[in-house]
Amino acid sequence: MNTARYPGKQDDITFINENEGWYVNGYGSIYNTKNGGETWEKQLEKKGTFFRTIAFVDSSVGFAGTVGTDYFPNVTDSIPLYGTRDGGKTWKPVDYKGPYVKGLCAIDIVKEQYINHGKIDYKVYIYAVGRVGSPANMMVSHDGGATWTSRSMQADCKMLFDIKMLDKNTGFACAATSEDITQSHALVLKTTDGGQTWRKVYESDRPFETTWKVSFPTSKVGYVTIQSYNPDPNVKQQRVAKTTDGGETWNEINLVEDAGAREFGIGFIDENHGFVGTMNTGYETKDGGKTWTKFNLGMACNKIRIYKDANGKVYGYAIGVDVLKGEF
Repeated sequence: MNTARYPGKQDDITFINENEGWYVNGYGSIYNTKNGGETWEKQLEKKGTFFRTIAFVDSSVGFAGTVGTDYFPNVTDSIPLYGTRDGGKTWKPVDYKGPYVKGLCAIDIVKEQYINHGKIDYKVYIYAVGRVGSPANMMVSHDGGATWTSRSMQADCKMLFDIKMLDKNTGFACAATSEDITQSHALVLKTTDGGQTWRKVYESDRPFETTWKVSFPTSKVGYVTIQSYNPDPNVKQQRVAKTTDGGETWNEINLVEDAGAREFGIGFIDENHGFVGTMNTGYETKDGGKTWTKFNLGMACNKIRIYKDANGKVYGYAIGVDVLKGEF
């Protein structure tokens, strides 16, 4: 896409339909498109803010999370979450009840149908987690973002990077066991009560590792990227964790043997066909991760979002240093 080039990794992009979407970056910028990414308008530039994640309920209501202070240089904004009710024209800090949230790395939205006075309507649940570098916290809204509560997850993990809720109760969090990367193992947590309690369903047995992003193309099949920060140049194998039983058990599959291919984003169209972004390139699989081939997703592709329109057409967006669009 024709976007302003950003020298580092841009972190998140989201669309509400094939035409309208938003992306954020560490410059405190939020961009909006109304023509499928052909052109972008900068809606906000907030110096000292590092936007890490963004999600929209509809064309009006959206939320943008920040990574917070004491992690990246020149970041002074300690407000974890901003909200808009006019499509991104104006943004305000979000109030919440509960412990202070240092920063957020991911937001997920669940819409559940219910009958409202004889008509089908939706209840909207929003879940946000963070952060890289610790501490681990979660924010939840059960009313479409009108009210929020927070809770610490320090007893379950020390860093949080991504969340995927299959429904309002069942979901997964990408985490790490320690804030000290030399001691950290990659960790996946599962909840069945909407994030009130979590249990470990996967932990790597190697140090210098974290998880990063998660993709569940079906309720049974899911994938998580595993990051290695091992300084030993002989440690080259990059891996992905995969589940085929709804996240109860996970197996590691090999991505590529390349010390420079630190993993970031992941997105699957179906249980077999998907993509992984790494520091230096992207990879594609069509057989559920048995084999991978290089695929251009740009450098440091951090988030891959796959969508299907009302006619069944599949399209997606990937964001890293650049923004890319795919049609399948």
